[in-house]
Amino acid sequence: MAAPLTASRLLDVLRAEGVRVVEVGDWRTHNRNSKGPWGPVHGVMIHHTVTSGSARTVAICRDGYAGLPGPLCHGVITKDGTVHLVGYGRANHAGLGDDDVLQAVIAERALPPDNEASTDGNRHFYGFECENLGDGDDPWPGVQVEAIVRAAAALCRAHGWGKAGATSVIGHAEWQPGKSDPKGPGITMTDVRARAAERLKHPATWSPGDQLRYTVRAGDTLWSIAASKLGDGARWREIADLNRLRDADDIVPGQKLTLPKR
Repeated sequence: MAAPLTASRLLDVLRAEGVRVVEVGDWRTHNRNSKGPWGPVHGVMIHHTVTSGSARTVAICRDGYAGLPGPLCHGVITKDGTVHLVGYGRANHAGLGDDDVLQAVIAERALPPDNEASTDGNRHFYGFECENLGDGDDPWPGVQVEAIVRAAAALCRAHGWGKAGATSVIGHAEWQPGKSDPKGPGITMTDVRARAAERLKHPATWSPGDQLRYTVRAGDTLWSIAASKLGDGARWREIADLNRLRDADDIVPGQKLTLPKR
């Protein structure tokens, strides 16, 4: 059972993960809590908006439209990689979906096909709507996909999700029959999950390409490696944590180590 993060904590973990965040109006109190419960939360859901133009997209996701009041998500991820926070609490994004999928998300195991719509997803998922026409042709810029990965990883990290598997992050198409999002050149949920899982192996400040690789030599210690490669022997623990070494002496010649950014 995971209680939702507070609004302030949500903002903090996104920024800690390197996400560029814009706070939109009264997002901290803008929700649909009067229509049903919010929490426990079990995962993150990714959508596409079927819109174009960042300002228009953010406005629609905040305010909603006839028949579906806003907020339509918690954060809008525009094509420039910015996350616009538009709501906190229950949001109209997931709708009804497959309980078997929810149970797989909770257990962090492979997702089954979604073939029924019987379970309230608005209660159990954080939602990010992503600016895209949703026609299968509109490309997803790399900076936008990276923001999706970082936002998803930030929430997984904060809740301790992702230790048994990567399925705490799903697409709307994997939740509700008949949905197709997200789709288009540059994005797959398999890739998003893999990249989020990789981020969780590193500190929140990590960026792909930050690390160096080092081959252990005879006589090396983590302290000596940290001193020679990072300029500070006291950073040996960062190397141990990054490589999941239980024992500081548990290195052998020829072993490949990943080093943190100098």
